[in-house]
Amino acid sequence: MTRFAHSPGRGHLAALTAPLAALESDAGRLERWGRRAGRVMLGGGRLLAVGNGGSAAQAQHLTSELVGRFQDERPALSAVCLNAETSALTAIANDYGFEEAFARQLRAHARPGDVLVALSTSGGSPNVLAAAQAAAEMEVSTLALTGCAPNPLVELCDDAVCVEGPTTATVQEVHLVAVHLLCLAVDAHVAAVTGRTAEQALR
Repeated sequence: MTRFAHSPGRGHLAALTAPLAALESDAGRLERWGRRAGRVMLGGGRLLAVGNGGSAAQAQHLTSELVGRFQDERPALSAVCLNAETSALTAIANDYGFEEAFARQLRAHARPGDVLVALSTSGGSPNVLAAAQAAAEMEVSTLALTGCAPNPLVELCDDAVCVEGPTTATVQEVHLVAVHLLCLAVDAHVAAVTGRTAEQALR
């Protein structure tokens, strides 16, 4: 058998090179996001996250790392993934339309000063945009992980990390790295504020 002249897997890996390199320019921004989110959660506030499809999985991944732990032991932090609330999600979508499925939950759970992380590769998902709009009305900070700018989500949010990739899959894979950098920054802030070692956090 002859080998394939072109390997789709290698092509996919090659497509990640430039977007991952570009993410380095956003490392400082993600550190600032982590400090802001850490301050909010340590102060009794909450981080909320939302997305559709693969972005929904990443939103849930983010909140699970905050409620549980990413790398270091630390206090549990309040983080809620709105797309993971399946009964509320489907009930609201059934009664009010899918566009309101996240926004209504945000109005129920968020308080002024909280943080919303909105993930959308297109930056144009109506239900994510509605959540960002509701957050702005409630004085909730809005941070976007999205694809190429400009797009409507970037315009609505306070700050954004925009990934230019050739496919949705590539953008989502770089978003996952950004999620991990955000978690690292939260952990670093919590450790700096609390002054707790891993051993002390376990007691």
